Amino acid sequence: MAVAVFAAGCFWGVEETFRQLEGVTGTAVGYTGGHRADPNYKEVCRGDTGHSEAVRVEFDPERITYDQLLEVFWACHDPTQLNRQGPDVGDQYRSAIYPQDAGQEALAKASLAREEASGHHRRPIATALEPTAPFWMAEDYHQQYVAKQKAKYGTAPSCH
Repeated sequence: MAVAVFAAGCFWGVEETFRQLEGVTGTAVGYTGGHRADPNYKEVCRGDTGHSEAVRVEFDPERITYDQLLEVFWACHDPTQLNRQGPDVGDQYRSAIYPQDAGQEALAKASLAREEASGHHRRPIATALEPTAPFWMAEDYHQQYVAKQKAKYGTAPSCH
């Protein structure tokens, strides 16, 4: 198995998007890219940890490639919004890719260049390629939040 980490706004909907993909074997939401060890949701929302809300994606590279995950990443949010997604504002909602090794970094850079050259966006891409950082699991009630809401109420909130 391999691991990828992405930040694309509120982690609830992003996790659900990746969770549905054939070849993804597990997901977790959490916090990464900041300076505080083991942050909690309130600290991250206050904006004083430097962390983004992120999704850790475990995948089988023989069934889905990192490049395919990058395509889903670009499609599941607006990468031109700086430190926000829709009504969610703050650097914890930034668009970022956290490559886990040199191979992922090279693929992410090439994917970013393709996305910038694609003509799909009217504004410049704000997505950052950030260094690999510790991934801190979010509280249990955030894990698979959308799926839990669907099971409980028959419907779920949409983040984007």
